Amino acid sequence: MFLPLRHESMEGRRWPVICIALVALNLLIFLGTHNQIDQEGPERSEIRNHILMLAVDHPELTMSPEAQEIVENYQRDYPAQWARARSGTRDVEDAWDAKMRLVDDPVVFQKEMDSLCAQYSAFASQSFVDKYAFVPAHPTAISYLTANFLHGGWLHLIGNMWFLWLAGTILEDTWGRIIFPIVYLIAGAAAQIFYAWTTPGSLVPALGASGAVAALMGAFLVRFPATKIDVAVILGPRSIANLALGKGIRFKAAAYWLLPFWLLAEIFSGAIFGKYSSTAHWAHVGGFIFGGLAALALRYSGLEAKADAAIESKVSWTADPAISEATDSLHAGKLDEAIATLQPYLAAHPDSAEGYTLLQQTYWRKNDVAAYRDAIAKLIQIHLKAQNFDAAWQDYADLKNSGNNLPPAIWLELGRGAEAQGNLERAVEEYGLLAATFPNERPALLALLSAGRLSLKNLNRPSEALRYYEAAAKSPVPHADWETNIRNGMESAKKALSPVPA
Repeated sequence: MFLPLRHESMEGRRWPVICIALVALNLLIFLGTHNQIDQEGPERSEIRNHILMLAVDHPELTMSPEAQEIVENYQRDYPAQWARARSGTRDVEDAWDAKMRLVDDPVVFQKEMDSLCAQYSAFASQSFVDKYAFVPAHPTAISYLTANFLHGGWLHLIGNMWFLWLAGTILEDTWGRIIFPIVYLIAGAAAQIFYAWTTPGSLVPALGASGAVAALMGAFLVRFPATKIDVAVILGPRSIANLALGKGIRFKAAAYWLLPFWLLAEIFSGAIFGKYSSTAHWAHVGGFIFGGLAALALRYSGLEAKADAAIESKVSWTADPAISEATDSLHAGKLDEAIATLQPYLAAHPDSAEGYTLLQQTYWRKNDVAAYRDAIAKLIQIHLKAQNFDAAWQDYADLKNSGNNLPPAIWLELGRGAEAQGNLERAVEEYGLLAATFPNERPALLALLSAGRLSLKNLNRPSEALRYYEAAAKSPVPHADWETNIRNGMESAKKALSPVPA
């Protein structure tokens, strides 16, 4: 499974308050409704299954229109299963089924069917899901809105909200706080309509924000096709654990091939599994198409430009003209112009994290690996100086994923940053990697000494400490000024390894 983690345009001009509000609203609604949704599911299934079992065994019974619709839908969608059940070879499903098989009175069968029909009618009239989720056969007017805020479980909710955040923040920054929520809500309804077209007469309730979120993905593809997306490969629980530790398999992919790949996978799943799947694949497809068309309409109608101008008028006092110009050039794909704007700006503002963020993004798109490495290394140094360690580690992960290493001096600073955070395990790991990668550089010698010190005094690993001090003693880097420290470290490590006399 591929899991998008972030993309290179995550930072907007303003706080994404609409996205934050949507996430918060979905969470609050989920907390208030998931128990009721969970309770209704088994009851609905039991009544429905009993109607079907009684109907297949006794087709002569009369039923209410609602029950007749259940039977006709099942016959249409599952003809092979219905034919097999009609053959009389089906297994006993539950205690109710076993009890009904002992009955041989048509009057009793009809009374039981009447009772089931009444139960189903009463259930449907009071059902929260039937009223607020989207049922293609009987959609309520309000369900075109409310279904997008209901979720069937935590994973369903978290997945939708994560993709909403990834695609929505940049679109909110592009379209503004009025157009963005309007498009989002209309997209949810459009996805439901498309789903109803592809599953006519279905009685299965559909719920979740995935149709609206798919629309955001379609709009993202149209508006930012060249944006690089950081993707993790999830192969199992161990992959998730490695990801939490900043490790695992990751790669960067442009939106113009990653998102169409996702869309094709949804079309394939919808065509193969269709109504038999527990996922509304065609709602995703419909939402994605709507989002792409909406993005084109907004762009070429001029509404997007007007929204952008309104946002700029509110935030321009905080943005340097050079940063704004470089950002526009980057989004327009004019990479050389962006670099030409940023270079003099950074010469005058050497500690600008915003400037170097744009510069490293530009070099990455330009496939200038060496320049990208230098820019992101400088950005990491700026983050470390500001003690913004989380940002430094994220940029470091991006650099490693590109197949590059930090310059040894900055790498040493990063290890010391890990020490400052109290992450001593990570500090020792980075010191060891630095020493192995640049054995002839002076920072490598200092890294060995730091790794030995932490292993001995903080992590209680004298054998590892001895190994680091011995490596420092053999280092090709001149170390006469550190000879005493190295010798003392080796002696202390050996002493810690010696057995204590009884």
